[in-house]
Amino acid sequence: MRWGVVTFPGSNDDRDAVYALETVLGAPVVSLWHKDRSLGGVDCVVLPGGFSYGDYLRCGAMARFSPIMQSVVEFARDGGLVLGICNGFQIACEAGLLPGALVRNRSLRFVCRDVHVRVERSDSPFTALCRPGEVLRLPVKHGAGCYVAAPATLERLEAEGRVLFRYVDAAGRPTPEANPNGSLHNIAGVTNERGNVVGLMPHVEHATESLLGSEDGLKIFRSVLSHFHEPLPRRTVSSP
Repeated sequence: MRWGVVTFPGSNDDRDAVYALETVLGAPVVSLWHKDRSLGGVDCVVLPGGFSYGDYLRCGAMARFSPIMQSVVEFARDGGLVLGICNGFQIACEAGLLPGALVRNRSLRFVCRDVHVRVERSDSPFTALCRPGEVLRLPVKHGAGCYVAAPATLERLEAEGRVLFRYVDAAGRPTPEANPNGSLHNIAGVTNERGNVVGLMPHVEHATESLLGSEDGLKIFRSVLSHFHEPLPRRTVSSP
């Protein structure tokens, strides 16, 4: 399979994502520019972290109008896999690929530290190599990572099992203290209805080598690889 990593003006984790995929995993990567129309035949698109367009207006609200996003939306609607990390999560929400939005942290302060997230389900192409309830240690670094959504949307996400990652303490408990930004329901990552688009705030690309303090991010990337080598049973889904 081939990965595609999109660079927007202001992206600063795109090269880290390429490094993790290309150097650590040894996977082929296509670097994509935000003005590209073609996705170059990739199998999974990564919308990386950073500060697209300076994070002005709502974070990611301008990036959604980049020419490549129309192709990414069509790719997702055709069932292609899309992984949005941090600013990429914000962009995916603004583009309508995922429900909800990311707003300023409740503390109004930028947070940069390791957190623990609980994998809520493993029947996803992005978590197939994780155990349900497994706790991963991943870094966060953001000023607008507070996940919000309307009460009805939150209820639906919970009922449909679309909360894929939740902030927890080291023991796996979703406490307020474990929540770095005030996200509703301690949500760290969600999936779309079809299950082929995932967004999360923690930086999985920064947790791929032991010298970085954790290799837990590799489980997400390797899960995607396993999806293409041994496809998982697809969930019963409706069209997006």
